[in-house]
Amino acid sequence: MKVYLQTFGCRANQYDSEAARTMIEAGGVEIVAAAEDADVAIFNSCAVTHEAVVDLRKSVRRTSRRRAGLRSVVMGCAAAVDRGDLATLPSVTHVIPGTDLPALATALSLDPRSAGAIRGEQRGTRALLRVQDGCDEHCTFCATTVARGANRSRKESDLVGEARRLGERHPEIVLTGIHIGTYGRDIGESLGRLVDVLIRSVPNVRFRLSSVEATEVDDRLASLFSDSARLAPHLHAPLQSGADQVLRRMGRHWYTADTYASAVRRLVSSQSAFALGADVIAGFPGETEEDHRLTMDLIDSLPFTYLHVFPFSCRPGTPAERLNDQIDPPTVARRARELRELGARKAAAYATSRHGTRADVVVLKGDGEGLTEDNLVVRLDGPALPRGTRVAADLFERDGRLLARPLPLPSSRP
Repeated sequence: MKVYLQTFGCRANQYDSEAARTMIEAGGVEIVAAAEDADVAIFNSCAVTHEAVVDLRKSVRRTSRRRAGLRSVVMGCAAAVDRGDLATLPSVTHVIPGTDLPALATALSLDPRSAGAIRGEQRGTRALLRVQDGCDEHCTFCATTVARGANRSRKESDLVGEARRLGERHPEIVLTGIHIGTYGRDIGESLGRLVDVLIRSVPNVRFRLSSVEATEVDDRLASLFSDSARLAPHLHAPLQSGADQVLRRMGRHWYTADTYASAVRRLVSSQSAFALGADVIAGFPGETEEDHRLTMDLIDSLPFTYLHVFPFSCRPGTPAERLNDQIDPPTVARRARELRELGARKAAAYATSRHGTRADVVVLKGDGEGLTEDNLVVRLDGPALPRGTRVAADLFERDGRLLARPLPLPSSRP
């Protein structure tokens, strides 16, 4: 049997796909790169936006046309909130809510005991380590809590062991989850303590956090950003809106625009290089032009280096589905465009500010593409270096593009 595996959505989903791949290969099954060569196609789905579900459905249909007799399995978040529609798609034989690896093993006629196999190597240059799953908040626009359930933290000892194995083959490990700022609340631990332990327990690896709420960065974690060269200076802190009344309608009760701004400034003010990103929703129900202006002004005032902008997408089963004052699509599109343009200007200005400075670069591809500690994609200037190499480099601009010149005698793991 040959299996094709396609992943949609966030890094947590990508981690789940790595776990599925490990289980499948441990069962003696071949993973193939093209659906045309497969007997079974697995789609690990995302439900965060309507567009993500549309993309999933298109992919299932397209894949079934390309391979006669193909059997398809849909798993992940969209499967968890599905109302029966996914099973009607051509070639779909199983719909598995969430990441139920034993159920996936059964669907593939594998031994369910192979689920949870040790993960020592992943396909990407950078490894993913999921520290928790689920979320205890109830944002009115989000289907993730329905799909993933409540916050569940993994044991520190298990995470250290997995990180050590990953660190033998990967120069960077990205800590991921659904709401990683709440790591440890259910087991008497904290994200700051976990990161500290990982840095001390796993040598040479650069660690990076995925999405963390700005107001959930505690003193211990903040000090690691400042003092440890092995925690990438990078915070993706969801904002969603810069207007307090919109935040309240979103159910994001734990911060205001002012407390968000204060948390960000406290963290970034002392850093010479720091990647700051955010998710922002354009056109949430009830958002006025003044609310939009407040969001634009707040973003403009803070040292963002990139934005992820999402036009509001009503998800079935969420409270936002019942909110009044839905915004017309042309207005939503315009506000999203203005936010993206602002984000692009800030990203370009930050990249320019790094001209003439030094960076810690991980080579992502053999063709010379690399990633700095502060999340800038650069092109290495000079001889090609192997994928996964980690080098110190001087940054400079040429023809509007940021390049990195490795320093003499680079080591693979400085």
